[in-house]
Amino acid sequence: MTLTLDRTATTVMPQELVSPALFDRLVRRIVKDEHIDQPTAERIMAQALGFLQACALNPGAGLSPSPMVDIGWHTFVLYTREYADFCQRVAGRFIHHTPTDDHKCENACTGDVPPAESGSITTTLAAMRATGIPVDEELWQAHAVDCSQCHAGCTDSP
Repeated sequence: MTLTLDRTATTVMPQELVSPALFDRLVRRIVKDEHIDQPTAERIMAQALGFLQACALNPGAGLSPSPMVDIGWHTFVLYTREYADFCQRVAGRFIHHTPTDDHKCENACTGDVPPAESGSITTTLAAMRATGIPVDEELWQAHAVDCSQCHAGCTDSP
C-alpha cells in the first residue's frame, strides 16, 4: 500500500500527533533525563513532533533538528513501539534517526550566521512553516554548542 500525503490538508498541531498520555510520558522523561523544567520540556517535545511531521511531509529532504529539538527526538526514539507506530501512522514509513559521523562545520561556525539560518536548519524551518507547523524560534537557535545541526549531527534519512 502506498500512502500519499495531501500537503494541502490542514496541519495537525504537533501535540495532537500523539495521545496526551504519551506526550506527558515523553515530557516527564525529558524533565528527568535532561534536568529541564516542565514547560521547556513540553516545548521541546512539541517541536520534536513538529519536526517529525515535517519529515513525514518532506521525505528525502534530509531535515535536521536543532540541539534542543533533538532532545525530544532522542527521547521519543527510546519508546520504540510508540515511535514506530507514530512513524507508520504519520509518515507511512519509519523515520530513521541517522547521526552524521563527519561533523563538518558549515557557515554557522564562523559566528557570522546564527545556526537557524544555516544549512539543514534553514531547510527544516522552511519546511515546517510551509506546512503550517508552528516554529518555536528560541528552541531552534538556543544552545547551539557545535557546528552540526544537532548535538549528534542527526538527520532524517530515508
